[in-house]
Parts: sequence; C-alpha cells; structure tokens
Amino acid sequence: MEKNIALVLSSGGARGYAHIGAIKVLERHGYTITSIAGTSMGAMVGGAYATGRLAAFEHWLVSLDIREVLRLTDFSISPKGFVKGIKIIEKIKEIVPECFIEDLRIPYCAVATDIIKGEESVFEEGSLYDAIRASISIPTVFQPQKIGEHYYVDGGIINPIPVNRVKRNKGDLLVVVDVNSPVPRQNRVGIPDNKEHEDHQEQINLIHSKINKLIPGKKAEELSIFNLSNKSIATMIRKISELTLEKHQPDLLINISIESFNAYDFYKAKEIIREGELATLDALNQLVTVT
Repeated sequence: MEKNIALVLSSGGARGYAHIGAIKVLERHGYTITSIAGTSMGAMVGGAYATGRLAAFEHWLVSLDIREVLRLTDFSISPKGFVKGIKIIEKIKEIVPECFIEDLRIPYCAVATDIIKGEESVFEEGSLYDAIRASISIPTVFQPQKIGEHYYVDGGIINPIPVNRVKRNKGDLLVVVDVNSPVPRQNRVGIPDNKEHEDHQEQINLIHSKINKLIPGKKAEELSIFNLSNKSIATMIRKISELTLEKHQPDLLINISIESFNAYDFYKAKEIIREGELATLDALNQLVTVT
C-alpha cells in the first residue's frame, strides 16, 4: 500500500522547528511526501525539505545557542520592524542554497500576505528565498519583504495553515502539522536545570533591553503594547486555524501545543524538534487505533 502524503506546515515561529521532527517520523514510518505547502516557519522548513537539505538545516539549528541567535539578529530602528532579517537569511543560504521554486524536487508553495492589498499571496515559482523571507515577516518584528512594488508580511495573518494551497494527487493523504494547537501542553521534553534556566533568562533580558532601546521613550507601557500586538496576532491566527481545520479536515492532524514553547525560543531547536517527533508518534498511534 502506497503512503503518499500532501503535507501542510503551519506558521508558529520557533515552534515551527517541530515540523522537522514531524517529517522525520513520517518518513521513518514509510510515508512519502509528494508535495508541501507552508506558512512562515512552515515555509522555511518545507523549503529546506524540498531542496533535500533538511538534515543539514537541522544540524545547524541544534547548534544555535541564544548568543548566536542574538548575533544573527540585525536589530533596526526602522518603524517597519525591529529586525531586518538579512543576517539570518544569508546564513541559511549557506546551508540551504538559493534556487527557483519550480526546480525543486516536489511541488512546493509558501504563503505570504500582501499587506498593502490585504490579500493572500501564494509563491509557487521564482526565488525560494524571496518566498520564504516574505512568508516569515512577522509584523512589528521583521521588516516587510519588498518585491517589486509589493510589501509582504507573514502569511499567517491570512492563512496560517494553507490546506487549500497544497498540491494533492489522487490517493494522497492530507497531513497537517499545527504548531499553534490549543491542546494542553504535555510535560515530556524536560525542564532545564536552574543554572541553564538562569543563563537563558539572562539572555532573554538582553533581547528585551535591545527592544526597549528601539522604542521611542523606552516606556514600560509601550513594550506592553508590543506584547499586546503579538498576542492579538496569535489569537487571530488561532481562530483562523480553527476555522480552516473545520472546513478542510485532514486525514492526519499532528498537534503541537501553543503552550509547549514560545514563538521566539529559537535557541531550543533540539527540544522543539523532539516535541514534533513525539506529537507525530502520538498522532500515528491514534490513527492506527481508529483504523
């Protein structure tokens, strides 16, 4: 029996590292990914997979500590966003080379939002990195990606789980990985010891300090507005995701709790990837039980 799947990878910031774990487990269980669609980090991971460089991408991600994450974060005073995003994209290009989407080994698309038109944009051809950079541009954090006369931001604003955009052949199972799921968090990854936690907290405070310096007036309440904006976007994405999954029910839904990790935990790749593996095993076990 063939086990071909059309794979959909959601937005979700650093939690999107879990997509890597999901892909690894699916392939170990004999599934063949015939096409892939992703939004934001889902577009990044999906692109790495479609180029055949996912293992190298994972190897690099798990090597990152928070100091390296900070080094790759090119902060800006631009009102369009705190982060330019140039450093990180150039670094990833060293691992996952630039190419044209139409030359990838499987059908692939990345979803972004044309912020001026207020419309969804689906990248199915052209520069892979134009597509990825557009799709990952979290509003108020990353500066929008300008392509021609268009400005693009995170595709999660309009289509965080692009089920309706994946190419699906006859007989393909539809598999969705949702890293913003409202399911309860499971404490299975382990809690870092106090020393590690203190080190991480110290670095997180450095990030907050840098952001404070970029906000005019540096008032505490203005930083709260920044946090409120992100929480509002997350709430909107969650609601859109729920409606999408009601309308397009997948054959297999892999849920990673939105409470499992922060969207900015980019230095926790190993733990997040493992969470993706475990969540996928859970979903496959439930599938076997049902069938």
